[in-house]
Amino acid sequence: MPRKKTITPKAGQRQLRIGEELRHALAEIIADNSLSDPDLVGRMVTVTSVKISPDLRNATIFILPFGGGDAEIVVRALNRAAGYFRGELAHAVEMRVSPQLRFKIDDSFDEASRIEKLLHDPVVRADLAKKPDPEAEE
Repeated sequence: MPRKKTITPKAGQRQLRIGEELRHALAEIIADNSLSDPDLVGRMVTVTSVKISPDLRNATIFILPFGGGDAEIVVRALNRAAGYFRGELAHAVEMRVSPQLRFKIDDSFDEASRIEKLLHDPVVRADLAKKPDPEAEE
């Protein structure tokens, strides 16, 4: 029998609070630069957000490397070191279970730039500047 599709609700207050705690703790851990991975040594990384599952057992960490560079290499290196980060988080944040970590590139800034560029396009500006025709409404 096929499973009924369930709609996942928005993140609850607890998920948001714990996600923010994890974000702050991970930012400090990464800033310590105590990693020996050559792809991470000397790299500055911004932890933009953490999305945690409702059962608090899985967390997706969205990052952006400073200065651009090859973000894919940094993400792969961070995912290789996920066990180390999980152990450090277990000491930094008091939780029953330390969540499994998965790092991803945060592309929300690219999407915002794309939308901003579209809004400043002359064709779109002209379309937005048009006043509605009062006769068309009747």
